[in-house]
Amino acid sequence: MASDEGAYRQPSIDVAGLSALLDGRYRDVRQLVRTNLAQHHELLLDAETMGRDEFRDRVRDVVVEIAATGQTALGLPTEFGGGGDVGASVAAFETMAFGDLSTLVKIGVQFGLFGGAIQQLGTETHHKTYLPGAADGSLMGCFAMTESGHGSNVQALGTTATYDPATEEFVIRTPDEASRKDYIGNAARHAQLAVVFAQLVIGEESHGVHAFVVPIRDGEQVLPGVRVADCGLKMGLNGVDNGRLWFDDVRVPRTALLNRFADVAADGTYSSPIESVNKRFFTMLGTLVLGRVSVGGAGVNAAKVALTIAVDYANRRRQFASSDDQPESLLLDYGQHQRRLLPLLARTYALHAAQEVLVDRLSAVFDGDGTDEEARRALESRAAGTKALGTWHATRTIQECREACGGAGYIAKNRFAALKADTDVFTTFEGDNTVLIQLVAKGLLTGYSSEFSDLDQLGMVRFVASMAVDSVIERTSVHKLFERVKDLLPGGDEWSQEAGLLDPNYQQAMLRFREEHLVSGVARRLKSGVDDGMEPGEVFSRVQDHVIATGRAHVERLVLDAFIEKVAALPDGDNKVALGLLVDLHALSVIEEDRAWFMEHGRLTAQRSKAITAEINDLCRKLRPLAGDLVAAFAVPEEVLRAEELRSW
Repeated sequence: MASDEGAYRQPSIDVAGLSALLDGRYRDVRQLVRTNLAQHHELLLDAETMGRDEFRDRVRDVVVEIAATGQTALGLPTEFGGGGDVGASVAAFETMAFGDLSTLVKIGVQFGLFGGAIQQLGTETHHKTYLPGAADGSLMGCFAMTESGHGSNVQALGTTATYDPATEEFVIRTPDEASRKDYIGNAARHAQLAVVFAQLVIGEESHGVHAFVVPIRDGEQVLPGVRVADCGLKMGLNGVDNGRLWFDDVRVPRTALLNRFADVAADGTYSSPIESVNKRFFTMLGTLVLGRVSVGGAGVNAAKVALTIAVDYANRRRQFASSDDQPESLLLDYGQHQRRLLPLLARTYALHAAQEVLVDRLSAVFDGDGTDEEARRALESRAAGTKALGTWHATRTIQECREACGGAGYIAKNRFAALKADTDVFTTFEGDNTVLIQLVAKGLLTGYSSEFSDLDQLGMVRFVASMAVDSVIERTSVHKLFERVKDLLPGGDEWSQEAGLLDPNYQQAMLRFREEHLVSGVARRLKSGVDDGMEPGEVFSRVQDHVIATGRAHVERLVLDAFIEKVAALPDGDNKVALGLLVDLHALSVIEEDRAWFMEHGRLTAQRSKAITAEINDLCRKLRPLAGDLVAAFAVPEEVLRAEELRSW
């Protein structure tokens, strides 16, 4: 999207205007969060000196104080003191990632997972009973889904909830050590209640996983039948009291079942508006997609903190002189330093744009009547993929920025220690990223069909194998994409070798071709394996790398499309020019990173590959004078940036 070299004029960024653009329609919400972060910034320093229990209690107190400002209840219904705006709640959560991340996660557990489960899975009685206390933090809860032996395979949870019609109670039981609830935030110290996910058993029949509200403490006293253990010191997030839970035949009333999607009558009669066990399960999990959307956005914002510090440092720190009569050069004047940081900066802006699209889709689904199943499934897939790319990006960016600050980046007060430690788990909580990318590929291969929610990995293999490959492609959005790709290549394959590298049509066409080719290829391999008599499980294992590459290619294309569309819609001016440079840098960096694939598949010559590298270097040089303003536009509060030594060199 950048101009050619002859017409290029260095833009001057309006930082305030760019910051307002990034904040978007939730600017007031984000400003409220920044105010709260500034007010509690001392927690970042105190966390380094406090004991574990003191730190945990301090984080809880801060969470309750923040709740009093209304920030944490933005997504809850208005009748319970909330804002009734799920998009606003995501914006608030994302912005909290600028500060102490234990506080962020504690907020996510209390208001997103615990409160969200009550809101999305419960009915009016549950809402009236629990949401007011959940909203103001006076009733602490936890979300007890994950088990030691079952991880991402939630359908196979071992905890049982057996109905006793004689007493109209459910008996919650942990049958073995593999079925203990593990890594549960709020469980070790603060939670009074747990939303427990368990297999609902009536008589001899299991009806699959359902959610139950189970008291686990009265004040600080653990209740009879409940066992609690502390997960102990973690790599990070030690202000969150993660624990393990066991239930030894704990009895809860029939009304403890969160019964929006299923109910049990007094005599034990089971009923649900959703007939299929699998579809019911995925519908229940789908209502909790908010967590994945929020964590992905938080990862991107944590990357913004790291980039702000590293770019500021590189704009101040000098090292080595180019000649005897010259001062030492700034780090950011070195081409390799630009290469380290600026493509990551461009990807951060791209992921920010993709997150905006995702939040808009989330709001549309949650604010609608919920009857558009395809839209809901597409949302689940997009949320899974964006969360994976956003959190992987955070891990990569924070590490690169730490290294770019040398030994000073290793000092705790310069923030990288906590950023690295606290965000590392983002890649595996709210869904392991590799598993989530497989979910994306499943949606592509099944076209978000009516069977989508009913298919596990083996079911997906059988589903794809049962169809002609052309039919698989036809029923996915990729088929339509490929038609658009051909429209964008007026000269056929030759055009793709001649088009300008800064032409957004070329950039999008490259990623669309890769996606279409990977989808068709994996469909053929799945079908071929089954046709050859191989067991579906073996077939999936053999093509799993191909499946993951397909899902990732799809999400990377969505990210680029979102960024291009965002910038194209802006009014002409220097900010648009600057963001255009970032679009080009991001697009070409994605192609360069996968240049081997493009060359293997005839979309990139060696000469053109070298031209892309040269163009990236040129874009970095053009963006170098803008880098400070581009990170300033993130508007990370000065109070939480810390790193005074790095930023005042």
